Parts: sequence; structure tokens; C-alpha cells
Amino acid sequence: MTPTTPTPAAAPDLWHHYGASAAPGRPALTRLYWDWYQRTGPGEELLGDIAGRYVAELGAGSAHQAAYVARVMTPARVIALDSSAAQHARSRALHGDVPHLDLVQADAARYLTEHPSTLDVAYSLFGAVDFRDPQTLLPAVAVALRPGGHLVFSTLGHYKNGTPPATECQPANVPTHLADGSLGTMQRWVLDMPVWEKLLTEFGFELLDCDAIRDPGPEGAAPVTTTIFRARSSRP
Repeated sequence: MTPTTPTPAAAPDLWHHYGASAAPGRPALTRLYWDWYQRTGPGEELLGDIAGRYVAELGAGSAHQAAYVARVMTPARVIALDSSAAQHARSRALHGDVPHLDLVQADAARYLTEHPSTLDVAYSLFGAVDFRDPQTLLPAVAVALRPGGHLVFSTLGHYKNGTPPATECQPANVPTHLADGSLGTMQRWVLDMPVWEKLLTEFGFELLDCDAIRDPGPEGAAPVTTTIFRARSSRP
């Protein structure tokens, strides 16, 4: 009898419960925000003029922002990437009929590597850039962008409990709930600005600008600093 190799167990969906309150009928966004509390700072102008261009959101979740970009900014295509089956199902229920929006369930780094030189802009709002090793994700973004293409992302400027960001490229384990309700962990990269700048340069980007938005938080919430980066592919 020929021995068989056991099929590896599927990785648990760490985002199964996140966004579960989203439901069809939720009002469409009227503005794009980059800050943690979604209430201040710059808007869609950070993406530049993307009319007729190809854009991807990395870690799009329920795709509310991607749907806004597709509806308002007239790109040729917005590809909303998310690895979570639950989040992908929510995005289809909420935004499956939005023109020029492709909802794709895939690991962002793998998808980008398999689609070289197809994008003009990639962006992330506390998405895959936070939760995928940047030493894997940033090279993949560089591959997928056309020469001169842009990467725009917002990320936490410090841990939500106030702990300063890491001064090396290392993640922290943060709690989450698995599909069965049990407690699990996922990795999140909360890095100091100079670390992000070094990584971007190392993996083929020219930093255009970076900024920090400090929000004291709504009543009863903790202060949060958001850092926002804009970079251009320097790959020939």
C-alpha cells in the first residue's frame, strides 16, 4: 500500500469574530479616514489621482474602504484582499455588487507575488501591513507595483495599551477569539517610524512622507497615535 501524506490542518481563521456586527444595510462611507478612530486627519487625497488605475487594499476586512474607493474615485479596478474566509463572506454580502471592485480571499503577500507589475497603488488601513511580516509583505508589494507605483498605509504609532513601538522589526502577540470562541493570539507589527523607514528603503521604496496623528480618543477611550506613510516604488 502506498503511504499517504496527511493533509495539513487549515490554519484557524483569526478574524472570524472581527467585524461580525457588520450587516447588509450599514450606511456606505462618506469619507476615507486613515486614523484609528476614523474621525480626523487626511482623506482619500493620500491615494492621489487613481482614476483609471489599478489599486489594491491589503487586508480589506469587510471592504468598506475599498467599496468607497471603487465608488468615488473611479479607478479601473480595486482589488480588496483578505485572507479571512469570514471577512471575505461579509465583504461579499455588503459590497458584492459594487462596480469595479474585486473581492479576493487570499494571503496578500502570496497574491501580490503572483501578480507582478499589475498595480499602480497599494494601500492598507491597519490591515495586512500590521499583521503580515513586513519583511515578507513589502517585497511582495514592490513586485506587484508598476515602476513608480505608490504604497500608502496607516498603522499604530504605539501599542493600544500605551507601550512604545518596537525599535526592531519584531511582532507582539495580541489576543483574538477563534471560530469556536476559544482565545487565541495573532502577531501584530507595531514599529517605530525609523524602523518602517529602514524597511521601506531596504525593500525597494522611496519614502515620500510620513506623519503622526495623535488623537486623545473619544470619551472613555484610550489615546491612540496613528502613523501614516506614503512611499514610491524605486524598482526599475
